[in-house]
Amino acid sequence: MIYKFNKNSLNFEKTSKLRLLARPILFTAIITGVFAYTVKTEASIPEEQKLIVLKEINHFSEDRLVEKIDGLNFRFPHIVLAQAKLESNNFRSYLFKQNNNMFGMKLPSSRLTLAKGEEHGYAFYDTWIESLMDYALYYSSYLKDIRTEREYYQFLSKFYAEDLAYVEKIQKLVKNEQLKSKFN
Repeated sequence: MIYKFNKNSLNFEKTSKLRLLARPILFTAIITGVFAYTVKTEASIPEEQKLIVLKEINHFSEDRLVEKIDGLNFRFPHIVLAQAKLESNNFRSYLFKQNNNMFGMKLPSSRLTLAKGEEHGYAFYDTWIESLMDYALYYSSYLKDIRTEREYYQFLSKFYAEDLAYVEKIQKLVKNEQLKSKFN
């Protein structure tokens, strides 16, 4: 005998196996149908249209970057933007253009990453947005307890950059290009 709890009467009532399994089976059938329709529809989209959509998604502009950084709620978004500008030679570097890597990120060995692999000694991504999201993962792994700009700069100096003048360059970019004003 199978019993089901009735919320209205607050009692257990007899039920059949078929009734008990009907909802999950129906739900599974609906999900399977929707998934099959989605796959069929996606397969019918010509390859050129898929490439156009992907190109549009990956379209880069500094304004889009600022919008995405702002949406990720970094504590010091102006520093993140300055890092992206410096690391990518103002978005003109080979690493940025070929690997979609705007932060000079290496392929990590012990944290979650969105990198697809390694090329030329650096992580590569399908889109620049994935590069930004990967930096957000890096940030949440190593910089989540940073409370002040000073602490952030100390971390960058000690653990992030090989260039001894890195922090100076970042601070200069923030000041000269008024990057703080892009966020607020």
